[in-house]
Amino acid sequence: MPPRLGFIGLGLMGKPMATRLLEAGYPVAVHNRSQGAVHELAARGAVACTSGREVAAQADVIITMLPDAPDVELVLLGANGVLEGITPGSVIIDMTSNNPEDSARFAAAFTARQVGMLDAPVSGGDVGARTGTLSIMVGGPPETFAACEPILKVLGHKIVHVGPRVGMGCHAKLANQILVGITLAGMGEALVYGAKAGIDPALLVEAMSAGLARCGSLDIKAPKVLTGDFQPGGKVDSQVKDLRYVMQMARQLRIALPVTALVNELFHAVQYAGRGDWDHAAIITLIEDMGGIKARSPLRP
Repeated sequence: MPPRLGFIGLGLMGKPMATRLLEAGYPVAVHNRSQGAVHELAARGAVACTSGREVAAQADVIITMLPDAPDVELVLLGANGVLEGITPGSVIIDMTSNNPEDSARFAAAFTARQVGMLDAPVSGGDVGARTGTLSIMVGGPPETFAACEPILKVLGHKIVHVGPRVGMGCHAKLANQILVGITLAGMGEALVYGAKAGIDPALLVEAMSAGLARCGSLDIKAPKVLTGDFQPGGKVDSQVKDLRYVMQMARQLRIALPVTALVNELFHAVQYAGRGDWDHAAIITLIEDMGGIKARSPLRP
């Protein structure tokens, strides 16, 4: 019999992930702050719950997919939260892109109750969540990872156990976000440069995609950018949050990240321009504003 699952956080990423688990045959109890997604999944066979405590009482493995560390703390450790309903031997998998230090602190609280924990943030956006092609970076004890790997394989095509301590998955995700932020900014500058020189951006993407410049930003984000579609797969607000944690951890690790620091400021500027809920590829719009041209196909001012 498959383990009973709980899923808390049914937003842009969480709802399609929970749906995939239901479709894979797992019993899933769900909870979300807004109830629309809960009712939708209940119609598909999920058990609707009104609190983290209620989810924990009906699940062997509880997955959380939430916006930020304070949200995770409230759901896990707050009043009527998971800690109040969980039983020894259960496992928490927090898939939030989180502060590594907070992840380790949450794990310590559950270890004291004989509950295992993994931090397992993801990359791949809402498309990866729907198709089960996420990249999942997992930190935590190897035996806990081995027990939960079949569940994770429903959600992702690349699952890497990056280390034995909870928090190491979040460190890996922050490293991922360094590269994502820099490549999105680089793609934006390249397309605006080409557009200003008179090259159709679609042709430029085609040319760059065949060489060393090829990257996930060109493969996944450029087609939407070329049409001006900034419906979020990953939001500017989320990128800003992740880069905030990157810069905090860089200070603690005593390392300099000069390019990341600049990109961090650029993403803040996009956010201040009122585009925080746009896709993080919208960093190009800031570069377009400065250059006085739209990098769209067909090329137009």
